[in-house]
Amino acid sequence: MTRPLEGITVLTLEHAIAAPFCTRQLADLGARVIKVERPGTGDFARAYDQRVNGLASHFVWTNRSKESLTLDVKHPQGRDVLKRLVGEADVLVQNLAPGAAARLGLSYEALSAEHKGLIVCDISGYGDDAAQPGPYRDKKAYDLLIQSESGFLSVTGTPDEMAKAGCSIADIAAGMYAYSNILAALLQRGTTGKGCRIDVSMLESMVEWMSFPLYYAFDGAAPPPRAGAAHATIYPYGPFPAGDGKMVMLGLQNEREWQVFCAKVLEQPALATDARFASNTLRTASREALREIIIQAFVPFNAAQIIERLDAAQIANAQANTMQDVWAHPQLRARERWTEVGTGAGAIPALWPPGMPREWDPRMDAVPTLGQHTDSILAEVGYDAAAIASLRAEGAV
Repeated sequence: MTRPLEGITVLTLEHAIAAPFCTRQLADLGARVIKVERPGTGDFARAYDQRVNGLASHFVWTNRSKESLTLDVKHPQGRDVLKRLVGEADVLVQNLAPGAAARLGLSYEALSAEHKGLIVCDISGYGDDAAQPGPYRDKKAYDLLIQSESGFLSVTGTPDEMAKAGCSIADIAAGMYAYSNILAALLQRGTTGKGCRIDVSMLESMVEWMSFPLYYAFDGAAPPPRAGAAHATIYPYGPFPAGDGKMVMLGLQNEREWQVFCAKVLEQPALATDARFASNTLRTASREALREIIIQAFVPFNAAQIIERLDAAQIANAQANTMQDVWAHPQLRARERWTEVGTGAGAIPALWPPGMPREWDPRMDAVPTLGQHTDSILAEVGYDAAAIASLRAEGAV
């Protein structure tokens, strides 16, 4: 079957993670994504590391199935190329510095009169709305800084020290809201014929994800305490060492599970009615005492034996996997969730996009090399070989 977004062209002036993650998912659904990159260097995420056959781990994750066009958008001839590309696009995505797209003539206000069906998605740290700029509009915003500004760091880590998320969670949040709102805008355009502007703020995206701790601290109440890898407000819920030193993650959600856990896993049924642990609130308050009891009960068993007990008792559990464990995860392997995509340095494994229906395959094309599609894209919008050579000589592409 035809992929849902086949026939949709996305023009993107993007770098780092938030916008590239959004547009890669649009490409997964069949959209054509034209990625505009700076001549010579490209998206600076290309140089973050060299962990994937010499390529950057962030870049190969977020940029498959795209076409790379090198273009100096500040060059007069580059502006002309950009104008032609906008005329062919259904969606324009950008996460340049606040105000930069507007200075290039790429704001929705500047484009919508001529391109009534164009959807413009602006991704920024704090919101890039001229009507409601806010005092933070022009601040630089990187993932870790937004984790901090949104309060995420304040509830993440150990009691003694804050910790950042191990992945780019603020970028991912913004990318997901950009992606879902673009899909909604395309649906609306199918009814009205009109495009719109989407203003995605990394801060607002992360604050939405922070709603549980925000409401927990409602009206001046104390926030959830930092609890390391354990749950801050439900207990026991977190990592516990087995007798062989390996960690086992387990989680209880209700009183029925607590009673089963005591009887079948710990083999201490009387513990279920111990006054110190008679409710989740009490167990959370007495977590240190309860943790010691659980650790001592686990001493005679290795991690595999404890997981076997937990499974038999239908208590939720997990292994504390490393990255190498995840590459070899038996569930992903059994469900055939890995495929391969091409890169300029050879084929690499890639996870099939989650949740796709069986009726069509997601697009899983190669990660582009810098400027790989420049000539073919320019030819499509009316430049012949001589004109392309002139653009190169002028440094416009």
